[in-house]
Amino acid sequence: MSELLKTLGEVTESAFEEAGFDASLGRITVSNRPDLCEFQCNGAMAGAKKYHVAPIEIANKVADVLQKSDKFSSVEAVMPGFINLKLSSEFLGQYVKELSEDENLGCDRSEKEGTIIIDYGGANVAKPLHIGHLRSAIIGESIKHILNYNGYKTIGDVHLGDWGLQMGLIIMELKSRQPDLPYFDDTFTGEYPKEAPFTISELEEIYPKASAKSKEDEEFKKSAQLATVELQNGHRGYTAIWKHIIDVSVTDLKKNYGNLAVEFDLWKGESDAQPYIPDMVQAMIDSGIAYESDGAIVVDIAEETDSKEFPPCIIRKSDGGANYETSDLATLVEREKLYSPSGYVYLADKRQELHYTQFFRVARKAGIVPTADLKFIGFGTMNGKDGKPFKTRSGGVMRLEYLLDETKQTMLEKIKANGTMDENEADKTAGIVALSALKYGDLSNQASKDYVFDIERFTSSEGNTGPYLLYTIVRIKSILRKYEETFGKTDCEIMAPSSDGQRALMLSLCAWPETARVAAEDLAPHKICSYLYDVANSFNRFYHDTNIMKEEDAKKQQSYIGLLKLARRIMEDGISLLGFEAPERM
Repeated sequence: MSELLKTLGEVTESAFEEAGFDASLGRITVSNRPDLCEFQCNGAMAGAKKYHVAPIEIANKVADVLQKSDKFSSVEAVMPGFINLKLSSEFLGQYVKELSEDENLGCDRSEKEGTIIIDYGGANVAKPLHIGHLRSAIIGESIKHILNYNGYKTIGDVHLGDWGLQMGLIIMELKSRQPDLPYFDDTFTGEYPKEAPFTISELEEIYPKASAKSKEDEEFKKSAQLATVELQNGHRGYTAIWKHIIDVSVTDLKKNYGNLAVEFDLWKGESDAQPYIPDMVQAMIDSGIAYESDGAIVVDIAEETDSKEFPPCIIRKSDGGANYETSDLATLVEREKLYSPSGYVYLADKRQELHYTQFFRVARKAGIVPTADLKFIGFGTMNGKDGKPFKTRSGGVMRLEYLLDETKQTMLEKIKANGTMDENEADKTAGIVALSALKYGDLSNQASKDYVFDIERFTSSEGNTGPYLLYTIVRIKSILRKYEETFGKTDCEIMAPSSDGQRALMLSLCAWPETARVAAEDLAPHKICSYLYDVANSFNRFYHDTNIMKEEDAKKQQSYIGLLKLARRIMEDGISLLGFEAPERM
């Protein structure tokens, strides 16, 4: 079925044409004055310049044509040339009925061509996830769900930081603690132990210790740099340690991302791209786009249309080593070879915009990505109530698992205060609702904007929050259960609205197909949030104004129930795109 605005737009475009004007002027939008009308067309304003007549004259002529349409109950041309429209109840009821009967809820979910790789997460091995990783994971996961819902094939890659000096630092710190391990014996020829010589907790302590030591001990730093080079050259013992680091880290990362309901299709890292670097750099040198500058190999990326200066991008450092740009470019080489995607979406802190501009431009200039679309979504920071980046009470960076636990505990206390659940159900429900609080609190903001993390506000069941949406869905589920228990499973055919509240709910539900499509086109989860909040408000107004279970007219009551079933389906689809679900009760 067609989106509502498209269906109505075809009517208004035809009316403009019948009245003797350009059909393109008939674009229709949702009214920004709902107290006056439901939809509006402003084409007469633009048409006045083209046809050299007063806009109200055009509006009147078009309105006369629109009066004949059975889709509108009210058509009014108002000064200086707006056309205000209100749908007929019969058309609205029929459209919502068809929406409820469509298995795809009116959305175009047909399979789209190509594959989109989404690069998000960005965790480093040997380090715990902290709140700095939250936004990338939450936004990236939601974008993946939204694209999949709209028929796009996606591949989500965590793209681990698993290479470079940090590996050498860990190896040398481990050697200083356990020098007798076989990994450090160059004469050892047997099989290395299958079990790692450290736990995840020990590993997470080793790296910061080694990093701090390298800043104070120059010899230790040099030994770590040498170990890094030896690892990259295939040192047998160091490679075995590196594999242990990866295995232990990834196991822990999967657990913590799992608690956040974030799943990746690929667990590749920077190390996977390393074999592609030498040939890639040489190809750029051979083609003439890369040249030597102060010992480094660079590529000019400045363009004539730039409003600011962009320095050349270094693709090989003066010491022969690679940097982030080199690694990301080589990763593109690998992805093009393995997947040939139609597009890429990168999620990272917006302060990394220069990095992405540089490596996107080099990728284009070098022909690494000839046609695929490259998009960078830069997100803002999660701040505390003081407006500064969120910290623990002691001033440190909070681990992600602690943030999840703290949010869950806050939610658990609120649920227990109601006294309606046993301990097990309360604990499970608290986990579900806490996740909605965290994710919605983040996603309801436009990605590029900073936001204030307020655990009390985010976990509130009132206002623009995740728990408010879940309470609404749970309320709908409760009504549907009561109806089925009372009347059994009956045919609940949606009819024309009989009240303003019912009409408002219907109109909000009609916007779902367009909302889902636009959210995918704009890669904008916050548009799903805004829509769901509007639906929840519309439903709750309808619920408070309508005695659904005591309605004496059976047909009217069945229409209410049919509408509630549609609202539940749309809201549950919506929250699934945000990455959380609703409990059965709260």
